[in-house]
Amino acid sequence: MSQTKSPLGRLFGLIWALITGIYRLIVVLILVVLLGGLWLLVQGGPQPRMEDNVALVLFPSGELVESRDEDPAQRFFEQLSGEPPSQTSVRDLTDALDQGAKDPRVALAVLRLDQMWGAGFAQIQELATAVKAFRAAGKPVHAFGPFYDQAAYFVAAHTDQVALDPMGMVLIEGLDVYQNYFKEGLDKLGVNVHVFRVGEYKSAVEPFERNDMSKEAREANLEWLNDLWLAYRREAGGSRGLGEQVVQDYVVGMAAALQGNGGDAAALALSSKLVDRVETQQDFRARMAETVGWDDDRGTFRQIHHRQYLDVLGRERKLQPPSADKTLSLIVVQGEIIDGDSEPGYAGAETIARQLADARIDEDVAAVLLRVDSPGGSVFASERIRREVQALQAEGKPVVASMSDVAASGGYWVAMDADEIWAHDTTITGSIGIFALVPTFEKPLAKLGIHTDGVGTTPLAGAFRGDRPLTPEVSAMIQTQLEQGYRLFTEGVAAARELPIEKVHEISRGRVWSGADALALGLVDHVGGFPDAVAAAGRLAGLEPGEYRLHEAVEEQPIPLLRVLELLGTSRVQALARAWLPQAALNPVEQLARKLRWLSDPRGLYAHCFCTPSVSAQRR
Repeated sequence: MSQTKSPLGRLFGLIWALITGIYRLIVVLILVVLLGGLWLLVQGGPQPRMEDNVALVLFPSGELVESRDEDPAQRFFEQLSGEPPSQTSVRDLTDALDQGAKDPRVALAVLRLDQMWGAGFAQIQELATAVKAFRAAGKPVHAFGPFYDQAAYFVAAHTDQVALDPMGMVLIEGLDVYQNYFKEGLDKLGVNVHVFRVGEYKSAVEPFERNDMSKEAREANLEWLNDLWLAYRREAGGSRGLGEQVVQDYVVGMAAALQGNGGDAAALALSSKLVDRVETQQDFRARMAETVGWDDDRGTFRQIHHRQYLDVLGRERKLQPPSADKTLSLIVVQGEIIDGDSEPGYAGAETIARQLADARIDEDVAAVLLRVDSPGGSVFASERIRREVQALQAEGKPVVASMSDVAASGGYWVAMDADEIWAHDTTITGSIGIFALVPTFEKPLAKLGIHTDGVGTTPLAGAFRGDRPLTPEVSAMIQTQLEQGYRLFTEGVAAARELPIEKVHEISRGRVWSGADALALGLVDHVGGFPDAVAAAGRLAGLEPGEYRLHEAVEEQPIPLLRVLELLGTSRVQALARAWLPQAALNPVEQLARKLRWLSDPRGLYAHCFCTPSVSAQRR
């Protein structure tokens, strides 16, 4: 029996709803005002000062990336709380060193690399090159660390002196590619994953159809891993005046050597000549103070952090007239390629295409530098970006692609039409091939007593449902589209790189190559770093050095109010955990969902390469 509220009851209800609504609005406005005040307080705080005869300290924190793309709300709270950033741009580090080499106020540089993780080989090569240029300007570089993983040590090896804490160690492991394989688990769950691919080396689908790595994948992976490992040993050992075999012997003999000296890892690094000094941080600081003096207020040698130094330079530049009229637009393709807008860890085709289109219509932009650090992803999204590259060229604006750690599969797709392609010798590229994954769940549903049946007007009606078996007709359709996509990929490579289609077929098939091999095969034009690619873009635009400036295309994202309120509200603990805890601390199912975010292609076709080696610690 239902009851109807009286007119008076409804009136009281409306008044109460109005009161609570106003209350909530006031609370939100108060929070917004408080946050705005805190933001102004942080931004309006004391500005860093630049003194004479100081040490430039490079102390990167978090993941080393091409371009910072973390959650804007997370960055806001990092600045508010004074926490170190969760990401560090490799360009910030190299720019600080480049400017410091020419700045008479900077006497020397100090590297602290133990809070840096996720660095790729090409990135540490860029940083090592900047260290060498700083030293070439006649200024010393010193490294200190309580611990060096192999990425940090590679950079430190290029300094004048490497110091290690007595309780520390140099942990060089070698390079590897390991991943999880799901075939047995999927079989136990009854999930059918229908795999379609072109190319026997396209190993990205193997985790879904095998329990181990195939012979072809082992062969291909070992080839490029050995290329990169040889380059590591040569550069790290050579910069120390040691042969590459010294590094190899250190890694292979580490366990036995530690057993022989009672587990003293610092003494082992010193006796192996990988470090120059074993000393405490206080001793290191005192030694640096012999050159730049002591800061009594801070209890350390006189210094400026690289982030503060860049802030100082930014303020000084604002007081000077622009040095050049023309711009080289830097557009970064970082992370797996997805449809839609970019988000942390993913390169969104709409965002990248929009940046390329803006560069095309901007009269001040003379050329575009496309920096690629991506294993690929959606075929549709990759093609969307490539078309905008072609549109730029049609307008007479040259495009230079600069490959970072990995530019494979879709990462190569977006770069292949560039006027020039530059790669590091250690860049992972190629992997020209595509695949499709179609899971169906009819078996696990049947185990639960859930069955699917019905009728359709055509053989295709309902054929794409995940709760029904995949029909031969649908399988044939997917395979046909896959082969067409592979044909478009290979024909595009042949046309863009001016290679015979027969040769492209020979070097494609999903095969991964190092940058050095890619140069020999004609997949890239030059081996060189980011500065070389910048110079090439200026040259193709007909500009001399000094006639252009480099500007990174970044879309400023507003701090979402709901995200901020979540961080301050009842779910604060959970939100903070999502913002700052390592992925290992999150729900495994959520981790898997985040890893598979790139599976967004509207046709289910992917050009993706699981081929990023473990060079640096992923989380510390």
